[in-house]
Amino acid sequence: MIEIIPFDRLGRFENAWLSARYHFSFASYRDPQRMGIGPLRVWNDDRVKPDAGFDMHGHRDMEIVTYMRRGAITHRDDLGNEGRITAGEVQVMSAGTGIVHSERNEGAELAELFQIWLLPRAQGLAPRWEQRRVSAHARPGALVTLASGCGEAEALVVHQDAAVLAAV
Repeated sequence: MIEIIPFDRLGRFENAWLSARYHFSFASYRDPQRMGIGPLRVWNDDRVKPDAGFDMHGHRDMEIVTYMRRGAITHRDDLGNEGRITAGEVQVMSAGTGIVHSERNEGAELAELFQIWLLPRAQGLAPRWEQRRVSAHARPGALVTLASGCGEAEALVVHQDAAVLAAV
């Protein structure tokens, strides 16, 4: 059954540089009725102020999809990957056996993003990171597959029988 939860009833976290809304239990927000759906564990709506962000921290055995809605975030990790993801772009980080990374807003405007975490179909996979611009060929309002484990063309790969879509 689909449950509609108003934005103001989502889990919430605020500090000097981050305003976050949590669709499911995350960090200090716990709701036993909102622990995720199947392999979907996290759907966060984050706003990161300029010159701030998440310093180096680790993940393991999680497929993490980031979709930028406004501004930009710079990703750096211990595999040597570095990239700046801007509005209209998506990145996938497969944490696998372990990855340490940072995500920072190095720009002058507020960064707004969705971050979606999926459990992988298997544990202990090799970590990896990739990003791409969402198709410029999609007509306005069309659904575009951002990431998928089902082999959709142009979608970034996640290790799960799932797809993350966005209306463009």
